Amino acid sequence: MTDSAEGSAEASAYPLAGPREVRAWLWTVATTNRAAFAAMLTLFGLATGAGLVGPWVLGELVESVRRGAATTAVDLLALLFVGVLLVQAALRAWARFVAAVFGERLLAKAREDLVHHAVELPLDTVETAGTGELLGRATSDVDKLDEGLRQAAPEIVIASVMVLLTAVAMVITSPLLALGALVSVPLLVVLTRWYRPRAVPVYERTLASWAKVHASAHETVVGGRTVEALGLGGRRRTHHDAAMRTAVAGERRSGQLWGVFLAGLDAAALLPIAVLLLFGAWAYQAGLVGIGEVTAMVLYAGALTEPINEVLGWMDELQIGHAALRRVLGVGKVPPDTGDPSVVPAGRRIELRGVRFGYRAGRDVLHGIDLAIEFGERIAVVGPSGAGKSTLGRLLAGINPPDRGEVLVGGVPISALPLERRRREVVLVTQEQHVFTGTLRDNLTLPRSASDEELHDALRAAGASDWALRLPDGLDTRLGSEGVPVPPAIVQQLALARLVLADPHTLVLDEATSMVDPTVSRGLERSLAAVLDGRTVVAIAHQLHAARDADRVIVMDEGRIVEQGPHDELMAAGGPYAELYNTWDAGTDTVTLR
Repeated sequence: MTDSAEGSAEASAYPLAGPREVRAWLWTVATTNRAAFAAMLTLFGLATGAGLVGPWVLGELVESVRRGAATTAVDLLALLFVGVLLVQAALRAWARFVAAVFGERLLAKAREDLVHHAVELPLDTVETAGTGELLGRATSDVDKLDEGLRQAAPEIVIASVMVLLTAVAMVITSPLLALGALVSVPLLVVLTRWYRPRAVPVYERTLASWAKVHASAHETVVGGRTVEALGLGGRRRTHHDAAMRTAVAGERRSGQLWGVFLAGLDAAALLPIAVLLLFGAWAYQAGLVGIGEVTAMVLYAGALTEPINEVLGWMDELQIGHAALRRVLGVGKVPPDTGDPSVVPAGRRIELRGVRFGYRAGRDVLHGIDLAIEFGERIAVVGPSGAGKSTLGRLLAGINPPDRGEVLVGGVPISALPLERRRREVVLVTQEQHVFTGTLRDNLTLPRSASDEELHDALRAAGASDWALRLPDGLDTRLGSEGVPVPPAIVQQLALARLVLADPHTLVLDEATSMVDPTVSRGLERSLAAVLDGRTVVAIAHQLHAARDADRVIVMDEGRIVEQGPHDELMAAGGPYAELYNTWDAGTDTVTLR
């Protein structure tokens, strides 16, 4: 288990975008695609207009039959009614297609923005908030946003336009009977004002709960070996079950609220039809309206209540989409790790002054570290598990800034350097490496562009040249899930080849060869010797054979440097290093802790 794992904080949420930021984002996307947006609204208007003609034609048809009109006139009205329905169906299908394309553009923009901001996030922010939280925003939240943008938004636009035009048609057809349709308005207002303030917070909490479920599953899988080695399976299952119970409770609560809201919508849909039938019957008996008007108005009422219910019903999905969009856009609120381009190191000396750091407030992992590393020096950092070795390596590489004190490179704080410049100064290589889907060339040239000769030289230095030469398409062979599987040992060697190409002046190696077979590992270290020559090397020495050849050994215990010096001097002193070394089993590269 690494020191970062020992001190990692419980995942904290990324910020949420505010309503103003959501509106600004939507406005930007809408204006950028104004032609598609205008076409969508036009088609919705035409489809709704065609739908309003149908009830009027049907009313005329009923009135014609009552008057005893000629069969030809009745047949023409019937054919017109069918034609109107067909035109309406065609226009609505076209409008939905345009809306779906428009929604996909919004969704693509949201995904692109999320990826753009995610790759610029400071690594310490990602680890503090939890990779599972970021994964949840990139997967389940984007899925909810997909449903809101591609389904809810178009349906709400269609239904809203239909409500508006239907209301106008009702007033034109019979202002008197139109009053009867207003009976459901108070009920809908009360129902909506009760539902929304309760539902929106539940949606936001539920999405956050599902993000914690993602985080729990992700962390358990990624740390599977640690979980198995320390017998943490039961604790992880308990943790995951608790996260699932919270998420399910949120879903249950939102379902209960939705059930009450849906029952109210059903009542609001039936009430105006019943009122119009009663009111229309009285008005017809009084000679105030004709039977055709009553028929048309009842049909309009049915056509009106349906889109109103659709608007309010789809608003539920839209609220979920809105909550998801706030979470997706919230990633962009984290300031990127840019540094100051004007800061330039004056040399390659590394110095730590009074450095204190903890993954949780009030629980320091490092306690007042003072250390100077000269350029070209070979340092081995040793100590028992949990001593703070890996944490020290992370601060040296500028991945985490110190809580107090300074980490200086060439006299300037490493965290003040732009990220690209920082990686040319100091690079951390751990056992946790990744092969990206793409070609071998793509994976090797992540640090910089390079010629084929440089790539092969880097592979040779990392001990992966023979493997690369056996690939079917050489450097252009696709790797990963869509290509050739990469063994764990080769993954490590490719990471070291990228290190060679990055060409930093200081290397921090934290179990960088731990996944390689022991015999291969020693050969790999020998092959890297020429590459490491002339650079500062800080090796987090979990395997103590690396400490014997170091210029200086730094011994850590409980977050403090307790001893330092060459291997021979420390062994002669008989202090903590000698005790640690004497308990080391060279055959297994393990330390027996007392």
